Order: sequence, then structure tokens, then C-alpha cells
Amino acid sequence: MNSGPITVFHGRRLPELATPAGYAALIGAHDLAVPLPRRLCAIGPRHKIYEETAWRIFTPRHQPEATLEGHLTFALRYEGIDLAVLKRLFEAVGPRAIEALVCKKPTGSYARRIWFLYEWLTAERLDLPDADKGAYAPIVDAEQQYAITGATSQRHRVKNNLPGTPAFCPMIERTKALDGFIGQNLAEHARAVIAKVPKDLLARTAAFLLLKDSKSSYAIEGERPAHDRIQRWGRAIGEAGRQPLDAEEFLRLLRIVIGDARFIKLGWRDEDGFVGEHDRETGAPLPEHISARYQDVPELVCGLINFDQGASMELDPVLAAASLAFGFVYIHPFEDGNGRLHRYLIHHTLSMRGFNPPGVVFPVSAAILERIGEYEAVLQSYSARLLSLIEWRPTERNNVEVLNETADYYRYFDATPHAEFLYSCVAQTIAEDLPNEAAFLRRYDQFSERVQAMIDMPRLTVDLLFRFLQQNEGGLSKRAREKEFAALTHNEAQAIEDIYRQIFAD
Repeated sequence: MNSGPITVFHGRRLPELATPAGYAALIGAHDLAVPLPRRLCAIGPRHKIYEETAWRIFTPRHQPEATLEGHLTFALRYEGIDLAVLKRLFEAVGPRAIEALVCKKPTGSYARRIWFLYEWLTAERLDLPDADKGAYAPIVDAEQQYAITGATSQRHRVKNNLPGTPAFCPMIERTKALDGFIGQNLAEHARAVIAKVPKDLLARTAAFLLLKDSKSSYAIEGERPAHDRIQRWGRAIGEAGRQPLDAEEFLRLLRIVIGDARFIKLGWRDEDGFVGEHDRETGAPLPEHISARYQDVPELVCGLINFDQGASMELDPVLAAASLAFGFVYIHPFEDGNGRLHRYLIHHTLSMRGFNPPGVVFPVSAAILERIGEYEAVLQSYSARLLSLIEWRPTERNNVEVLNETADYYRYFDATPHAEFLYSCVAQTIAEDLPNEAAFLRRYDQFSERVQAMIDMPRLTVDLLFRFLQQNEGGLSKRAREKEFAALTHNEAQAIEDIYRQIFAD
């Protein structure tokens, strides 16, 4: 099975001449049409393990046997579980090869894990008697990837701690960054921040953050809808997590997002779809991401729903939110509104799990909008690897028609970059947005009180005055002095400017 030392694998350069091992060797030997794992492994000539440019290079003593068993065992031991690769591999080698592997080492923990994974992924029972020896082995190595408690399988003598079902099961690598975020206990930190805010001020802070998130979610899509649509979507976000997800809930949310549905189908797609542009001259589609086939959408959404009601309840809330939300946006089940619903699912999961304080929504969309380039790069981290595997042709309407089976690409993906990005956004909202917004409202109240103590002025007029000062770096423009606030004397206008600068000096 070993191909010998190479310098390029599927267009990806190795840092030195090395021999593919584990998943790389299996993908190469069986010509598997799968998204390449973010990091592949190879055996190098040096006696030192190191990582560089999406490769992990092992020493000659780590060289596995050049067999299916050898490279599968290497992959599970050093690379963790990649369900997309395993599913295609099992389809390629067939049941007899896996039966032979298990019969060779019936009590081996790796053989029993491979056996379980084959039956779990293919829903095909192998011609093997139930295992009666061997300690129960976890399917997922919790030191490598995040897992749940799971349930035991007596047939295989393993513990199924996979964080999902065969219908939907993204995997997340255990990284220093994610362990660091989890160790900060951000949910408790958010409660501590909120506890310092007076109740009346907290209500206003929460309302502003909700509106900020709704505005930002539309802005990410390049839209500037009417204020009532922003408010309506904000109310929906504020209720996130109160209702369990099901097909009807998805459709209810879609109707809120879209508003005017005269030109948009309010329901699951009835044709394939893509994200990207059209050629200016021919109108031909130029996809950056191709959505799941429309025929697969109901089953894939069912997988999302089952994940939401099952495995996600055991995973860390932010990890669960990343898996659910990014899984949804890759599937892209609707003609429009997918991006906003994708971000809604973040709020849904965090709220349902009690991660955010009651009545407070973290403005995650605002943090995403500030880091839009990083957000797009995270989305592309998987879409780009997926695109070359999807066979499609343009339709008469300049859409795409997918020609091959692709459902597994949306069920099983590596959500590590997505989880790291989302956790960093959540951390930003807790460290900056929550306290900053509460502090801003305190200062605004001070400004309003001092202005009204000096001049009898309605609240709406004070607000207009504040906006003029904010837009003009603390000074009233000539236009404001001559029109909206012509009634102010020179001394009054100067005193108000001084008040603003004293309070908002930083």
C-alpha cells in the first residue's frame, strides 16, 4: 500500500521527501474522493516528529505495516477519527476486508473500533459473532477530539462516544486554543459582568445588544432592510432556545427572516444551489460553495435536529453551536435566509444550554462583522476542499445541478476552525461588548441628566443632540447650531460640548 517517498500529494506539497501514512496512504491507495484532512501524516527520514504546512511528519520507527490494518490503526492512533474518509474507505474495500481484519485480532481495541465504525457508518452488519473478550474501548480518543459520554455497544465491546449520529456528526480536534477557551469558563464570567450592572440599565443594555446583533446579521449579508424587519428578527433572536428545533420551527424562522416572499420560495429547496457569482458575459455560475443536493436536504436537516436534541446537550455549548450552525450553512437548505438562520442557530444553542445570562444575547453577529475576512476564511476552509469533489453542470437558469452523491460531505466535516473562530467571537462579546455597552449607557445617562439640569429639553431632543456631538467628535456643527439647535446660546452650546467631552473623553 505504501507508494514510497513523494514531495506532492493531491496538490499539497510535503515539507520534505516523505512517505504518506494513515489517512493519506488510504486516500492514495484507494483513490478516495474525500475532502483532504486539514493535516495529513507521512513518514520522514529524520528521527524527529514535527509539523509544517498541513503535514505532520513522523520518524521511520512510526512506519506502519503497508496494509489496510496498518494504516487504519495508525490513523486512529495518531490522527483521530475522520468519518468522511472512513465512510468512503469502507465502501471501497467492502465488508470482507473488515471481517478479515477483525478475525485476525478479535480482541484488539483498534480492530473492534474499526468494526463498530464500519457498521455504524454503513448500517451493514458484518458476518462476525459478538465480541466476548477485551476491555471496553472508547471510539473517540478524548485526548485527540471532543467526545460525549455515549453508550456502550456490547456487540463490539466499545463505548460509542461519537458526538453525533450517522446522519450528522462533525468532529472537533482538541486544540490548545479550544481547551484554553473552555478553561476560562466564559459563561460564569459573563454572569459576573452582568451582576455589576443595575437592573434598569441591564434591560436597556440587553435591548441594544439584541438590535446590534440583528443589524449586524443583515449587514453580513450586504443587506440594509427596513427598521421593522431588523426589529422583528431581533425579537426572534431574543426568543432563541425557547423552542426545540424541528422542521416547522425552521420554516417559521424562515418566514420571519424573508418577510416579502413574492420572489422567494418559503420552504426547502426544490433544486440544487450554490454560493458565488455569475459570469458577467455568459451568466454561467461561478461557485465558491455548492450546497447539498436538494434531494438530500430533508434527511440532512433531520440529522441537524437529532443532533440538537441529542449529542449537542453533552458537548461544550460553543462547540455544539459551531457544529450545528456551520453544518446548517454548508447544507444551505433554503433559497435565501440561510446565513441569518445559521447565526440564529448559534444563539439557539447558547441560550438552550444556559450559556448566556437570562435575557441577554451575545452580539456574536457584530463580532463576526468586525472580523468578516476571518469569518469568510473559516467558511472557505471547508468549502474550498469540497468544491473539487462535486460534479455539476449549469442549468438553463444558470444554477447548478449536482451529478454525484455528496450528502456525506455535509454530515461529516472537521469543525475545528469553526469552533475556534466562534469561541473567539463569544469571548470578544463577553470581554468587550457587554461591559462596553453598559458603560456607554451609564455615560449617556450622565450626559442626559447634566444637559437637562441645565436646559429643559425633551429626551428625544437630547438624543438628537448627542448624535450630532458623536458624529462631529464632540462639537456641534455649524449646520446644527444654525438649524436644529439655533435656540441655544453660544455659552450654552459651549457648555454642552464641554459636558460631552468630559464624559466621553476616551
